[in-house]
Amino acid sequence: MRTVLGHDIAEITSRLDRTCVHVWLLDYQRTQHRRPLLSLLGSYLGLPSEQVVLREGEHGRPELASPWNRLLQFNWSHSGGKAVIAVARDIVPGIDIERIRPRPRAIALAERFFHPDECSDLSALDAAQREYAFLRVWTGKEAVVKALGRGVAFGLDRLRLSVPPREPGLLWLDGDDASQWQLQQLELDTGYVASLAWRGPPLLVNIWTLAADA
Repeated sequence: MRTVLGHDIAEITSRLDRTCVHVWLLDYQRTQHRRPLLSLLGSYLGLPSEQVVLREGEHGRPELASPWNRLLQFNWSHSGGKAVIAVARDIVPGIDIERIRPRPRAIALAERFFHPDECSDLSALDAAQREYAFLRVWTGKEAVVKALGRGVAFGLDRLRLSVPPREPGLLWLDGDDASQWQLQQLELDTGYVASLAWRGPPLLVNIWTLAADA
């Protein structure tokens, strides 16, 4: 994962094609709102950030306004002091990031929101493994429902994921063929867990860190 300076962004964004997904990791503060996102999308579209217009989809997912939504799809997530942005063509990416911290209520949350088989698998792990595995499953589910254009209101029990230490994968999705989906864990900054999902064929995932002054 390479750190990218501001003058390199245009060259990298020009490489996006239908064979890959671009993922960016950056430092983030809530007071920035959508400014970093709009700036990066502007680099892909060849527009100044103030000309990048977003709208809300049917279920509230932010997307580019027409005609740009036919050229580019994106998703983003932030937690703690980091954000991740996924950008692609022809597929709709979903991405989620969570800061690693103690989750003493992991099993209680899983029992409330997750598929029963996931709860059983998590309960079989020791405490140290369980908290990390919970975050892997949580970010994976968030990534899938965001790629669907939905949120947690869709129902996180309507999809079942493999639980670490098994390889990440979507095992079942209510109303869809889970085998048509891709789900990847992202190796990002130490201290964070992230997942990326999309419906479609396997693609190359390119990951960069955006320099703080870019």
